[in-house]
Amino acid sequence: MKELVLGGTRSGKSGYAEAQALSLSVSRWVYVATAQAGDDEMAARIQHHREQRDARWQTVEAPQALGDCLRRLDAPDTCILVDCLTLWLSNCLGDEAQRWAEEREALLAAVDDSRATLIFVSNEVGSGIVPLGALSRRFADEAGRLHQALAERCDRVMLVVAGLPLTLKDKKS
Repeated sequence: MKELVLGGTRSGKSGYAEAQALSLSVSRWVYVATAQAGDDEMAARIQHHREQRDARWQTVEAPQALGDCLRRLDAPDTCILVDCLTLWLSNCLGDEAQRWAEEREALLAAVDDSRATLIFVSNEVGSGIVPLGALSRRFADEAGRLHQALAERCDRVMLVVAGLPLTLKDKKS
């Protein structure tokens, strides 16, 4: 099973994804964190997220090379929760365009090949205004393209708004 959970900032998407993961009958839960503590505020956010997770979670940090990380962790009877794809995208966009294309393709190939249950959390940024700067516009465009590619591969796609999960796609239905 593969699931994409989208939502805005503080929408409740991470909490929803974590609850979904822990409701599964698997023997291993892995939390893949993509954030980097570039300042004190972000360090506090990361620490808060760590404190929210209980001992069932194994935490792995993957600010880049996410596809390689998923391949290393891949195993049946494992749930891998990746939080957050847009932070990962931000980390990767600092590199040249070719690097981002390689990172994206490596992730999508790992998703296609995975035997684990995968849950991806990402910020939906396509509902806002068009950003003013070139890098911000590229970020929004690349996030939208990544979300579309993952939504195509996922069995379920959810949008979380104000803590309420809305089903966008569910192959079981």
